Amino acid sequence: MATPVEPPNGTRVEGKHYFSMWQTVFEIDTKYVPIKPIGRGTYGIVCSSVNRETNEKVAIKKIQNAFENRVDAIRTLRELKLLRHLHHQNVIALKDVMMPIHRNSFKDVYLVYELMDTDLHQIIKSSQSLSNDHNQYFLFQLLRGLKYLHSANILHRDLKPGNLLVNANCDLKICDLGLARTKCSKNQFMTEYVVTRWYRAPELLLCCDNYGTSIDVWSMGCILAELLGRKPIFPGSESLNQLKLIINILGSQRDEDIEFIDNPRAKGYIKSLSYSPGTPFSKLYPNAQPLAIDLLAKMLVFDPTKRISVAEALQHPFMASLYDPNCDHSAIIPVDLDIDDDLEEELIRELMWKEMIHYHPEYAIAN
Repeated sequence: MATPVEPPNGTRVEGKHYFSMWQTVFEIDTKYVPIKPIGRGTYGIVCSSVNRETNEKVAIKKIQNAFENRVDAIRTLRELKLLRHLHHQNVIALKDVMMPIHRNSFKDVYLVYELMDTDLHQIIKSSQSLSNDHNQYFLFQLLRGLKYLHSANILHRDLKPGNLLVNANCDLKICDLGLARTKCSKNQFMTEYVVTRWYRAPELLLCCDNYGTSIDVWSMGCILAELLGRKPIFPGSESLNQLKLIINILGSQRDEDIEFIDNPRAKGYIKSLSYSPGTPFSKLYPNAQPLAIDLLAKMLVFDPTKRISVAEALQHPFMASLYDPNCDHSAIIPVDLDIDDDLEEELIRELMWKEMIHYHPEYAIAN
C-alpha cells in the first residue's frame, strides 16, 4: 500500500504530497490520492490512484531519473507527443502530466493514465476460460485501435499481450506507444530494434530496410494465436531461432514469397533452412472456430505484401457480428513523431516541459 512519508530533502513543496511505494518515493500533486502499487518494470513504477477533484480512478506512472538514458528519455517524449493527439476508445488516454517544480533540472516524470484492471498477458496465463466470443471481442477492439493509429500515420511497433490493457468488462486499450513511429520516418528509425522478439515480423527479423503497417498485423496474428493456444506461438530464443520456428509452422517459402527480402545474406539464410511442410493452424488449435483460423492464416503470412491489412481484417467474416464501418473514426490529422535521436538532455527536458504545459496552460503564462 501507499505509505505517507516526509519529503526526501526535508522541504515540503506546496501542492505536493509524498508517499512511499516499493521503496520509491512518489512526489505527486495533492489532488491525487495514491492507493497501491500495481506494476513496475524498466519503464518505471505504476500505482493506482483517485483524482479527488473528479472522483476518477487513474494510474500514475513514475519514470525515475527519466534522463539517465537518452534512448528512454526520447521514448518518453515520443509517447507524450503522441498521446496528446490521439483520442480513441481502444487507445489508452493520458489524462495528465504532473508539472515538476524546477523547469531546467527536473529528473522524474509523472504520467497519469486512465486506470485499467489488468492486461491481456495476465489473462492469457490465468486459469480463466476464454470463449470464442472473448477472443473475437479482444481482437475486434485491437483491430479498431490499430486502424485508428494507422490512420494517424502511426506504426505501434511493439504490440504484445502485455501492452494491451483490459477491464473487467473486457474493454481493451492499446498502451505503451514509446516505440511508435510515423510511417514516413527516416531510415534510421526503420532499422533499429523494434517489437519484442516473439511478436516480431519476418521482415524485421531479416533486417529489411523498409517496413510498414503489416508489422503490426503480424504481431496481431501472434496475439490471436496466443489467445487460441494460451501460449506464444513463436517463442524464439534469438532472431535466427525465431525464424526457424516461423518456418517450421508456416512451412518453407517459395521463391516468390521471399522476393521482399532485400538483403542477399538474409535471403540465403531462409533458403538454407531445412525443408518444412508446415503445420496447419487447425491442427495447432483444434478447438478454434474455423473463421478464427482463417483470419489467423491471413495475418501470419511470411511475405508482408501478401498479409491481410487491418481494414480487411475488420471486414473478415470472423468480425462480421461486431464490426460496423459507420462507427469507425480516423485521426483528425496525421501525427508527426520525427524526433532527432541525437538530442541532448537539456533539449529533451525542454521539449518535455512544453508537452506538459498542454495539460497545465497556466504554467505557460507563469514561465
